Amino acid sequence: MKMRLVGFLAFAILSLSIISFGFLNSASADSHNIPPISAKTELPSYENGDRVYVDGSIRDFDPDIHSNTALTYRLLDPSDNIVTIGQELPNSDGSFSFNFVAGGTYFKENGDYAIQLFFGAITGEATMLYTGGIFEPSLQPPTEPEPPTEPEPPTEPEPPTEPEPPTEPEPDPEPEPVCGPGTELINGKCEVKDSSGGGCLIATAAYGTELAPQVQFLREIRDNTVMSTQSGTAFMTGFNNLYYSFSPTIADMERANPAFQEAVRLFITPMISTLSIMTLAEDGNESQVLGLGISVIALNLGLYIAAPATIGFTIHRKFKSKN
Repeated sequence: MKMRLVGFLAFAILSLSIISFGFLNSASADSHNIPPISAKTELPSYENGDRVYVDGSIRDFDPDIHSNTALTYRLLDPSDNIVTIGQELPNSDGSFSFNFVAGGTYFKENGDYAIQLFFGAITGEATMLYTGGIFEPSLQPPTEPEPPTEPEPPTEPEPPTEPEPPTEPEPDPEPEPVCGPGTELINGKCEVKDSSGGGCLIATAAYGTELAPQVQFLREIRDNTVMSTQSGTAFMTGFNNLYYSFSPTIADMERANPAFQEAVRLFITPMISTLSIMTLAEDGNESQVLGLGISVIALNLGLYIAAPATIGFTIHRKFKSKN
């Protein structure tokens, strides 16, 4: 009897171990089925002029470690050309959301557009279907005129009613905020207008906001002057592939280190000043944009390469002559 009881207990313990092991494996498998970064668009397809909303989450997000790390998103067309790029700081629970407008200079093809997501060393991807079309504001159809109504017979005068007590005046509604140039009113807030070329990530991180005058100036030069010509569009396509390969990392470093952020701000200030030369070019004038663009590039090469090299060579010669 004693041996039978011991055998029954051993069998029960073995059975519970097997069942618990199965549950643990099932839970572990479910957690591993969740991708490191998951995201999806609000709608299955979009036309020209539609605003695309993307929501998602980061599986292993730690707010104590990743508080200054931004999620970088990059939109590629069916031919793998960069359409737009931007950064967004995730919420404390690892969720994130961003939006952009479908359509513009870089939306040249219809089809599936890949939304690539980068957060540190992990990556994710979502897709959106762009169907193209011409964006036109919705117009209400004209209403048909109502047929004339027959005159009603005169009614007997009603007895005078007692005057109602005066009602208290309602408070005036708060006026909507007036947005400055380069911004638009979205859900009661002034937000930066979307541009198909993506954001100036390094300048935005250096000045702390996309609404900074310097960042808006860079956007205006790019969108209104450089992108108004064929040579400028070709230049920006090649430049974006190079710039967006390293700018997200630099922007993350700026947000994590205020001293480095200030150094970058001082470093790019001369370059932003030289770009004011581009305002002399007429929008769409190929020769003026090309000529002034080459002048700005040459000036920046002199400021950032030739001048420091000359100063360093001069100092080296003086130290060498003293020795």
